[in-house]
Amino acid sequence: MPVLDLSTIAEDFNENPYPHYARLRAEGAVHRVKAADGQEVWLIVGHQEARQALTHPAVSKNWLASGLYADRERTEASANMMRADPPDHTRLRRHVSRSFAPARIDELRSRIQETVDGLLDGMEALPERRADLIEAFARPLPMTVICELLGVPEADRSAFHGWITEMVSPTGVEAENAAVRAMTAYTAELVDARTARPGEDLLSDWVTSRLEGGDRLSRQELVAMAVLMMVGGHETTVHLISNGMRALLTHPDQLALLRADPGGLIDGTVEEILRYDGPVETATFRFAGTDLEIGDTFIEAGSAILVCLAAADRDPARFARPETFDIRRPARGGHIAFGHGIHHCVAAPLGRLEGRIAIRSLVERFPDLREEPVALDWARGTLVRGTTRHPVRW
Repeated sequence: MPVLDLSTIAEDFNENPYPHYARLRAEGAVHRVKAADGQEVWLIVGHQEARQALTHPAVSKNWLASGLYADRERTEASANMMRADPPDHTRLRRHVSRSFAPARIDELRSRIQETVDGLLDGMEALPERRADLIEAFARPLPMTVICELLGVPEADRSAFHGWITEMVSPTGVEAENAAVRAMTAYTAELVDARTARPGEDLLSDWVTSRLEGGDRLSRQELVAMAVLMMVGGHETTVHLISNGMRALLTHPDQLALLRADPGGLIDGTVEEILRYDGPVETATFRFAGTDLEIGDTFIEAGSAILVCLAAADRDPARFARPETFDIRRPARGGHIAFGHGIHHCVAAPLGRLEGRIAIRSLVERFPDLREEPVALDWARGTLVRGTTRHPVRW
């Protein structure tokens, strides 16, 4: 199979990859491609095949054992739950899953609403009646929520933003490695502080948590888990909110529907945003532990596999009119914006709750919100899907 270089596929690929994924999908569900870092990988763009890869027992998440990416920094945070296979993954997930159970997350509703209202008050007070929606609202909201959950002091949050941005949208290997080192070192200090003196935050819960049989997380596992949650619980929600508002503002008929019935349609709106233009374009790398087949494509052992969530969620074999943004789309259909299988995002209930409160509050507070007609810069790479800024006015 010929290798397709994604970096040369089109000038507008970052801005709008969906037509290009559609053309690839029409030719087949699985393709051999060269990723932005030059690594050859198997790219999966079909929905059924994506689900197969995400649940295949011979597909591994343990990059440390893959023999690939030797230039990536290995720190205390490297062996986290997202990069582990059973039984290690099963044990680690069991320790934290209770923290993100829907009932526990719902307890955060009033605090999230309070944070949202405060940020919107700040926007409303701007005399020029314009703002960068990401800087003024979409970024500080999840940063505040996840840092409060994990007990990160407010004075340290700007540094966190810089590290996280570099990790999810790297400017280069050296810069990415430096961000990983800095964030890991800081988080290790935070873990040590909570171990010495537990507080009321989530990290303290993990420090003191014991499962049946007395099992508990090691210091390294605590550091890795905290870094994972800080990164995963922040940047994805930023772009869920921003991408969602962009979809609504460019589909005024759908925005009118939501404004007419926010209570009845907000849940479906967030699910359709996740399907139509979700914040994660591709899942993190997986590796073929043995020779295997995905769809009708043979993949040899040791190969890297990249599941394109964005392409899978616009597969016409799974969704009727997949290119149409329809907030009344039936819930059945099963988008995979939060992944699928044992690695389905453990913090998905938190992301959904933040998205629902944020988007509903925005459309209710600013009935005349509209986008500024300016060119946008899109995040580098294919992990996070979103822009670096989102100018709006009202």
